Amino acid sequence: MTTSVPSAPTTVPARSSTVAPARQTLLVLGASGDLTGRLLLPGLGRLLATGAVPGLRLIGSGMDDWDDERWRRRVADSFASVGADGPHETAVLRDSRYVSADVTSEDDLRRLLRDCAGPLVIFFALPPLVTARSAAALARIGVPPGTRLMLEKPFGVDRVSARSLNELLATLVPEEQVHRIDHFLGKSTVLNLLGLRFANRIFEPVLNATHVACVDIVFDETLGLEGRAGYYDGAGALIDMVQSHLLQVLALLAMDPPPTLRASELRGRKAQVLRATRLWADDPVTASRRARYAAGEIDGRRLPNYTDEPGVDPARGTETLAELVLTVDTWRWAGVPFRLRSGKATAGVRKEAIITFKQPARVPDGLTGYEHPDRLRIGFGPDRLGLDLNINGPGDPFDLDRVRLTADFGPGDLPAYGEVLRGAFEGDPTLSVRGDVAEECWRIVEPVLAAWRAGAVPLQEYPAGSAGPDDTLLGPVPG
Repeated sequence: MTTSVPSAPTTVPARSSTVAPARQTLLVLGASGDLTGRLLLPGLGRLLATGAVPGLRLIGSGMDDWDDERWRRRVADSFASVGADGPHETAVLRDSRYVSADVTSEDDLRRLLRDCAGPLVIFFALPPLVTARSAAALARIGVPPGTRLMLEKPFGVDRVSARSLNELLATLVPEEQVHRIDHFLGKSTVLNLLGLRFANRIFEPVLNATHVACVDIVFDETLGLEGRAGYYDGAGALIDMVQSHLLQVLALLAMDPPPTLRASELRGRKAQVLRATRLWADDPVTASRRARYAAGEIDGRRLPNYTDEPGVDPARGTETLAELVLTVDTWRWAGVPFRLRSGKATAGVRKEAIITFKQPARVPDGLTGYEHPDRLRIGFGPDRLGLDLNINGPGDPFDLDRVRLTADFGPGDLPAYGEVLRGAFEGDPTLSVRGDVAEECWRIVEPVLAAWRAGAVPLQEYPAGSAGPDDTLLGPVPG
């Protein structure tokens, strides 16, 4: 059974009362990098197509010695990839500029800021350490009043550096003007989760430790390294996906209902949950697993060993699959294991949260075929709801069959990067990660990183195109 449901709950979040100004400037630091062309500019193109940001001026900057023409070709190609070729997009493209600069140099940053007119949004499409150096230089020279800062994950490289970066940013602008991006949680995904949880009397009373056996949050992909060794080999699956994206999903799944969906209340509830989250049994050795892919085949593509990929340093021992088991010590969830898993080069794409319910206290004698508990599945790509149930099937009425009821969430108006950009332009921090939350995410994974560095958790291998290591924490991920 397939149907469509709205993507938003009955109570929509309060929009910022700030009216978007007639003209703003988006300054992209690290404009020649992969992230800008692959994600940021396509999202911007879709946002511009809605007419939401009239008169925007786009300035790109980076170390590469590009000219305006090459930059405009990159912008045009990115816009074209999402069909953003209307009058608003064309006007921004025609007026866009590229300025070659060292984004950690005070003199170069002064020169960049002089070219920015009107309210300014600065997007740091940079590695964490370069972001910190660039922000430090900006703190020494100052930024125009009302400037908003957009930062890519990871926020720092550990809890100490995240706290240091937060303290530095606080000298530049107020916290509400810092937009730490988690594009994994665009507005439609956030509202799908909150609408499902808090606008349905069927589900909300049973989403707790009394009825739930365990929760899995999975992000597996068939892609390998895909030329990203410069970033990924220094991060790995734990930092790239679990420490950031999957912990944010956990917070939305486990938080208590906020009074409203205003940014302050929603972000406060997420912070409460993450403060209560820690490793299962406080043991990083038994509560974590790491592995990397070996040579294999996926959909007819032959992948080499991860260690043979260009740019990889085998001595780093970088994992391409990470798995953690966590506990959320609140009245609602105490005793329920939450497994977070992300892997590259796996057999199939899986982006979903799976809530497994406890088995009934007793199945009456005479009913046969009960093998699997009920499960609620929340998909993040495609956005889809599934409910696995045991019902009396055809034929023998005493024999239970497994069925899955499905419903598609309504698609959002914009891709995730378009949504987070709109939030920054409108001064709405609902989708951004608050500073203390960024620090809590590092606090949760720090013991695991320390145990892995010490070699206390072995680095396993799995063939590319497989489901991952044969033995997994909590048993196999539900199929």
